[in-house]
Amino acid sequence: MSFSNNVEVSYNTEQKLTLNKHDKTWIISLFGTAVGAGILFLPINIGVNGFWPLITIALLAGPMTFLAHRGLARFILSSNSSKAEFTDVAEEHFGHRFGFLISLLYFLSIFPILMIYGVGLTNTVESFMVNQMGMATPPRVLLSGVLVALLIGVMTAGEKTVLRAFEVIVYPLVFILFGISLYMIPNWQMPNFAEMPDAKTFTQTLWLAIPTTIFAFSHTAAISSFSVAQKRHYGELAGKRVDFILKHTSMMLITFVLFFVFSCALSLTPAQLAEAKAQNISILSYLANVTGSGLIASFGPFIACIAIVSSFFGHFLGGRESLSGIIAKHTNLKPKVVNKLTIGILFFSVWYAAVKNPSVLGIMETFSGPVIALILFILPMYAIRNVESMKKYRGKISNIFVTVIGLIAISAILYNII
Repeated sequence: MSFSNNVEVSYNTEQKLTLNKHDKTWIISLFGTAVGAGILFLPINIGVNGFWPLITIALLAGPMTFLAHRGLARFILSSNSSKAEFTDVAEEHFGHRFGFLISLLYFLSIFPILMIYGVGLTNTVESFMVNQMGMATPPRVLLSGVLVALLIGVMTAGEKTVLRAFEVIVYPLVFILFGISLYMIPNWQMPNFAEMPDAKTFTQTLWLAIPTTIFAFSHTAAISSFSVAQKRHYGELAGKRVDFILKHTSMMLITFVLFFVFSCALSLTPAQLAEAKAQNISILSYLANVTGSGLIASFGPFIACIAIVSSFFGHFLGGRESLSGIIAKHTNLKPKVVNKLTIGILFFSVWYAAVKNPSVLGIMETFSGPVIALILFILPMYAIRNVESMKKYRGKISNIFVTVIGLIAISAILYNII
């Protein structure tokens, strides 16, 4: 995907940085990539163990989100080429074989998520048509084909259409999340601040909650496209603008998502959250069952749909870019052919998964987790230590923080798998 360079820059090197339309559009796009359907399970996963772990995770979420994504963006920007995407940078810094392995792992971390979203969207729309609209169950192969074709059709329509689609989808999502957060305030139950978990329980809770938090705020899949766009748009000043945009994205995510998490968690007791987790249903479904609120019940499928769609768009950016890079580097096909082949592979793969609705997707998701943590946290820190063009970032305390959080996340994910 190419990004134009015709948007006026609203600053100069002597002025304080201010957000322009280009920046705001990318903030919305990155926000939409991060806020997938997982947000509907986040209050359960990090609130089930009480108030103090929830507070601690809330304090860590901001630095984890900003510093990790900044590191990955700096890795993309470290290339000598202004057009280099993730696969190009990995090969440039680590050689052909190791670079190919990293690129392949990066694609395989995104690919299952795309299929999961294809399945999730099909199931959500099918359930809405049958249960809310009273329609007969549509042929799954037809329904899933139409939905996947629409999603990928938008993604192939050009830059302006894609970014406009993000704006159309994400703004209602933000409004509804904020509205439900306010709606739940009368149901808040003040926690028992004196009830402190023992050190062992508290540590284990935080350890296992960090991966959930990372992936709830992750916009890893869109960082490469985002960074390349800023290089083309801002040139040598791209580094400062990338940091600036990512900082505002993190602030927006923390504000709206954590408000939603706290509002939902404070509306239920830890025992109720544990029951919701045991039932394996979203927080809105459980709240609708407990409170009898028709408003929450009716908004649940709508929120799930727009959250899935917005996150699908962002992950498609990363999946398409990485697969195109892998194919282009190992074939002699022309760029137009590579583009069509990439779109075809992704379309039929997501469609097939949506039709089959396989349970194996859960196993595939556990594979994505460690690889995303490895690429988002560990790879940029390794590059800072070993790549000459990134040496200016060495010796920072933030590097230690990101590395430690990454190792904790990978160990927790592997522990859950085993």
